[in-house]
Amino acid sequence: MDNSEYVESIVLLSHKSPDSVINVTVEFGEGDGKVPLDAIAERAKKYQPKPKITYKMIQEYVERKYGFKVHTAYVVEVKRSLGLTMYDAPKAVEELKHPRKHPPKEKVEAITDALKYFEVI
Repeated sequence: MDNSEYVESIVLLSHKSPDSVINVTVEFGEGDGKVPLDAIAERAKKYQPKPKITYKMIQEYVERKYGFKVHTAYVVEVKRSLGLTMYDAPKAVEELKHPRKHPPKEKVEAITDALKYFEVI
């Protein structure tokens, strides 16, 4: 049986003045009753948000690996076909001037590979 203790707390942040204060002393380092810094750093890595992957990053990856360029509209179409989250474009129009063009198979495969590389899918 494990005799270690585990304490978890939830903190509500507000602008109000506290009714009371609890002082807590924590010792960091190695040894009995101390919190190891390596464990804290390792745990913090799990909670870091992933960097936002841009269309430009996808386009650069495809050009570097496959040697051809892909249009942003092709990236959008592939993301749409995979059911990925789409964000509203700041310059979006209500009605398209031209019908959407579906990307060729080799470009779909390259964009899909880039999305896998960046761990989007």
